Amino acid sequence: MTAVITHHEPPQTASIAELGERLAALRLCEVAALEAMRQSLDRHGQLMPIVAFAQGDHIETLDGFKRLRAARALGWATVAITLVEIADDVTAKVRLFELHHRRGLTELEEAWLIRSLYRDDRLPAPEIARRMNRHRSWVWRRLMLVEALDPVVQTDVRLGLIAPRAAIAVSRLPRGNQQAASAVVVRRGLTFRQTEALVDDALGLPDDAARAALLVRRLDGPAISTPPGPRPFRATRNDADWMTLDIVRVRDIAARLEARLLSTPLDGFAPAVAELLRDELARLSPVLRALSGVIATVAGQAEAA
Repeated sequence: MTAVITHHEPPQTASIAELGERLAALRLCEVAALEAMRQSLDRHGQLMPIVAFAQGDHIETLDGFKRLRAARALGWATVAITLVEIADDVTAKVRLFELHHRRGLTELEEAWLIRSLYRDDRLPAPEIARRMNRHRSWVWRRLMLVEALDPVVQTDVRLGLIAPRAAIAVSRLPRGNQQAASAVVVRRGLTFRQTEALVDDALGLPDDAARAALLVRRLDGPAISTPPGPRPFRATRNDADWMTLDIVRVRDIAARLEARLLSTPLDGFAPAVAELLRDELARLSPVLRALSGVIATVAGQAEAA
C-alpha cells in the first residue's frame, strides 16, 4: 500500500460552491454524525481541512464530506481545504481507502468502493487487490456482499434507517426477502443481534413464501423468536453440552457442504465466484485436518483409558 496522505501541504481557502461531492456516493453520512459535526463546527470552527483534489476545471472532495455538508448547513461560504495530487478516478478511490486505513470504513463502504472500481472503472479484481494490498478473496467477498444486497436495503442504509452491520446480516437472505426483512428491522428498531436472530429464523424455513409469511408476522409481532428473559437451560449447560451441540452442528454442516460440492461443480459458477469458493475451500482444508488430528488424539486417549 502506498503512503497514506498527510496534511503537511498548507491548507487554503475554497468556496463551498466549488467543491464537488462525486465520491460521496461511496461513503455513509449518518444524520447523527452530521449533526454532531455541525455542532462542532458551530462551537469550535473548522479544526481540520477538507482533503480535495483538482479534476479538470473543478475541485472534488476526497475526504471530509461531513465537514463540507455541515458547513453548508451553517451557511458558510468558504472552508479550508488541503489539495493533493490525484491522477485519475482509480487513484482517487484507492487514496480514499488509504485515508481510512486506520480509522476504517464499514464493510459496506468498502464494498461500494470495490464495486465502483470493478464496475465503473473496469479494474480487474487482482489489480484492485494489488493496489489495496489485500488478498483477492477479500475483494471478491466485498463484491459478493454488495451484489447480493438489495438496492432498496442499501438505500435504507444511506438514509440511516438501518445500520450497516444489520444490512450485512440481511444480505444473507435471498433477494426476494431482503426488503421485507429491512422493513421489520426499521419498524421494530431491532439491534444487530436481533437482526441476526430474525435472519436465522427466516433461513430455517424451506422457501421464499414461508420466509415472507414469517416477516409479515414479525412486522407487527415479537421481534425475535426466543422470548426475552432468563434462559435457565442455556445457563446450566456445561462443557459436555456445548461440545455435543458443536459436534452436531459441524456434522450437519459438513454433510450439507459435501452434498453441495458433489452436486454442483465449481465450474458451473461465474469465474469470480468459482475462484472465491476455491480460495475459501483451500483455507478450510487445513482447519479440518487440524480438527481431525485433535479428534484422533482425544479418541485415542479415551480408548487407552
